[in-house]
Amino acid sequence: MTSPINFDDYRLCEPAYFEDLTLGQKFPIPSRTMTDALFAAFQLASGDNHPIHYDVEYCKAHGHPGLLAHAMQVMIQCAPGAGLFPHAVDASLVAMLEMTGKMLAPVYAGDTVYPMLEISELTAQKTTGIVTLASIIHNQKGEKVFEGTQKCLIRKRAPSK
Repeated sequence: MTSPINFDDYRLCEPAYFEDLTLGQKFPIPSRTMTDALFAAFQLASGDNHPIHYDVEYCKAHGHPGLLAHAMQVMIQCAPGAGLFPHAVDASLVAMLEMTGKMLAPVYAGDTVYPMLEISELTAQKTTGIVTLASIIHNQKGEKVFEGTQKCLIRKRAPSK
């Protein structure tokens, strides 16, 4: 007889609730080199058909050294699911509430990006709290190419009886 899988045995980290999180806590996301394949996949998924994102000669004619990443293609590198944050809060995560972002420098095919999420604000509520994550991406040269925020609604621990 087989027994059902206990998913808690496969957790990547200890479960966290709003009270367990701290200002300045970091959640790095593995680096990624922005390959031509990622550009093609983003174009396919997004439907974006502007040649600045897929035509190298067009890019060069407009002063760029190669394919220019779409801002949203860069922003998604901060998807919390690419790192440990959602694994830490999987028992307490209610919803993602908001995302913002601003491009600070271009990202080209061949660049490697280094995303980081850092808790920048904790707003307690009655049974939940809002966690604001600063989303920052640097390129291989150490230049900050993107910054933004993500807000998530996280449950507090149930009061003990």
